[in-house]
Amino acid sequence: MDISEIRTDYVKSGLQRRDLNDDPLQQFTTWFEQARAAELMEVNAMSLATADAAGRPDVRTVLLKIFDEQGYVFFTNYKSSKARQLAANPQAALLFPWLALERQVRIVGRVEKISGAQSLKYFSSRPRGSQLGAWISEQSQPIQSREKLNRLMQQIKARFAAGEIPLPSHWGGYRVVPDHYEFWQGRANRLHDRFSYDLTDAGWQIKRLAP
Repeated sequence: MDISEIRTDYVKSGLQRRDLNDDPLQQFTTWFEQARAAELMEVNAMSLATADAAGRPDVRTVLLKIFDEQGYVFFTNYKSSKARQLAANPQAALLFPWLALERQVRIVGRVEKISGAQSLKYFSSRPRGSQLGAWISEQSQPIQSREKLNRLMQQIKARFAAGEIPLPSHWGGYRVVPDHYEFWQGRANRLHDRFSYDLTDAGWQIKRLAP
């Protein structure tokens, strides 16, 4: 199938150096709030790219749940394929595709687990069904059928019928600690505005990149 005729020219906005905050976290916060105000679907959805010990890449969509001066936090099963890849190669890249605003943000950095207390705090805020799901899903592993998954859900509901649901030992958060950002704003004729932030001993260095 030839789909080469599909194209969109980006004309909504531009990005100049004077528009940028010197702190990439503050710049990200500004764009995140603008995307949120625009009521984009799953504004906190991000592509998470990882690689295994052999360098084979992988990517999937996850949800950003916390971001602050320490980094960008998502939650997952610690036995999942992404967790195994991060154990072997604790580096990751994030991509926020806010295409309705003709924007993208890329973030790259090392990855670390957050504390059990931090994971518990978030886990306790989740809907009860999501808490139960974390107990039964052997994420990324083959499963016989949907019916088996439903049976496991009924069993775990009965197990935790009363009281709070504890944090599973195999579930928790990871934090991406950034050393590189890129803010991308689409422009006409594919002459996009791109600015990178790289962490140096002197602080964040900002550069305009060719489109």
